[in-house]
Amino acid sequence: MNRLLISLALVAALPAYSQTLPEPRAEEEKGFDLMEEGAKLLFRGLMREMEPALNEMGKALSDIEPAMKDLMSLIDDIRNYDAPRVLDNGDILIPRRQGVPPPMPLPAPEGEIEL
Repeated sequence: MNRLLISLALVAALPAYSQTLPEPRAEEEKGFDLMEEGAKLLFRGLMREMEPALNEMGKALSDIEPAMKDLMSLIDDIRNYDAPRVLDNGDILIPRRQGVPPPMPLPAPEGEIEL
């Protein structure tokens, strides 16, 4: 008998299928709005702090652009080279892979190609 009463009490405590979940209360919605606003403020602050560093990085990249173009004119395809190695004297060696065709010769300063 006790088991029957306990079972009935447990079943009565469960929500019926026709019941729906209650709508979020205004306090809960306000909490989500506050969290969203806090996240926006956090990201705005981070962007404000990072802006000078990003501007400096952009300037540095534009400063080295001519040197990088010169370097890339010497390298035909980066996949034709092995990983760089630092020699004992501090020089950096970038070996060309075996079996790849030789690079095209660079044009002479007058615009002619040396053969």
